[in-house]
Amino acid sequence: MFGVNPITWFAAFPPEWAVFFLAMLPITELRAAIPIGLSVYHLSLPVTWIMAVLGNLVPSFFLLLLLPRLHDWIIRQKYIGAIFKKKLADAERFFSGNHAKYGAIALVVFVGIPLPMTGAWTGSLASFIFKIPFKKSFPLIALGVSLAATIVTLITLFAGGAWRALFL
Repeated sequence: MFGVNPITWFAAFPPEWAVFFLAMLPITELRAAIPIGLSVYHLSLPVTWIMAVLGNLVPSFFLLLLLPRLHDWIIRQKYIGAIFKKKLADAERFFSGNHAKYGAIALVVFVGIPLPMTGAWTGSLASFIFKIPFKKSFPLIALGVSLAATIVTLITLFAGGAWRALFL
């Protein structure tokens, strides 16, 4: 089922749901779901954009709710608790100056720039590390995901048009 080609991962589902589920995965997120929805499944732009954004936000919603509970559980563990606490404190110290300086806009831009290791999954983790409350972080991540979806959609449309103009 999980070969190298993400197009086949959800082939049994209707195309709209395949885009939704592809956008949920940390490997593909909407950076792959949108081009696949538009170019492979030939879905309309609004349907592809909406399904990819919603699919990308589902894991973020649950991560933002569950990471604090997972953190509390890990901290209570005998062997890994102290190591985890130290690593988290190191990460907080390393990034704290930048977060305090740029705040909310940094989270939106971080999630919104469609590059590897940025996106809703990593943005949710960053929100947890910087102790940004759910009520503030989820809307910021949603805005960043919407920005990323728009950028990926535009790149897909323009790159596809340029490719067809050059080679077809």
